[in-house]
Amino acid sequence: MLEFLKDRAEASARQLRRTAKKSRTLRQVHHRLTGRRQQVSLEIAGLRARLTGNHGGREDGVNPENMIWIFGSGRSGSTWLRSMMGEMSGHRVWEEPMVGRLFGEFYDRAPKENLRSPDFIMGDPIRRGWTRSIRNLVLDGARYSNPRLGAADYLVVKEPNGSVGAPLLMEALPESRLILLVRDPRDVVASVLDAAKEGGWLYETRDEERARQRRLADRKPDVFVSRRALIYQQTVGRAREAYDNHRGPKVLVRYEELRSDTLGTMRRLYSSLGIKFDERELERGVRKHAWERVPKEEKGEGKVYRKATPGGWREDLTPEQARVVEEITAPLLQEFYPAQEYGV
Repeated sequence: MLEFLKDRAEASARQLRRTAKKSRTLRQVHHRLTGRRQQVSLEIAGLRARLTGNHGGREDGVNPENMIWIFGSGRSGSTWLRSMMGEMSGHRVWEEPMVGRLFGEFYDRAPKENLRSPDFIMGDPIRRGWTRSIRNLVLDGARYSNPRLGAADYLVVKEPNGSVGAPLLMEALPESRLILLVRDPRDVVASVLDAAKEGGWLYETRDEERARQRRLADRKPDVFVSRRALIYQQTVGRAREAYDNHRGPKVLVRYEELRSDTLGTMRRLYSSLGIKFDERELERGVRKHAWERVPKEEKGEGKVYRKATPGGWREDLTPEQARVVEEITAPLLQEFYPAQEYGV
């Protein structure tokens, strides 16, 4: 009798396993079919939009081809660059919309199983849908933020702190222009460390996250340096990924080149992006925002305008701090600042 019951239990267990396996298979098939149905629906919607003249891009307000994105990291000269570009006729500036951070951090932190699901709002099976949504959000936001933008005007988007979402933004706006602005990570970290210490311009902020960072900068500067190096690696790494994959107009600019030959670098920037410019107008913009024209009282330790001296990290970081930054950012440091050039 015991053997009979044992056989029945094993048979039931096998049946349950087969049923569970079929159930999992059915769920997988259901997810694939659901994703495919949604994709087909999007394709149909796209065809209808083209037939009715509405391409889902809100191009009536902002021409995405005339958007110029500045990606990289904070403290890399993006404010200086956008100021010079903002002096050009037919140029307007969109100051850090942070839309890249909105989507990029959410997508990066999502569990892999979520990304595989069509139920997840940014799941890969419905990627075409949410990519179009990003496009619409950006173009609508640009239109409302810059209502006087003309159809032929250029919109310079300063977005270094949203660079974590650069690949998604460029996927959604493939015709836009892209500037990858990089600076030696050791100088970037040294600059942020100075700003976050007591008395620095960043120290005065009321933002809670930055408040924690400023306390860390004074109490545990080595830990602060390590965290900022990780942020640099993430943001510039994502910006570089977007740059590599982008098929539209793009240009790589190093801060050090911008400092040593500002006018020549600006000429190269505009030529690479395929934008015509007036030479005299460009010269005026470069002169107006030159480092030498910044008032003395606005420059120096703890100020927004600090040094503008490439390689100044040697005076600002301890040897151990410099080594930590070099280890964390090694792939980018070796690519953009090879050893024979900057003595890593």
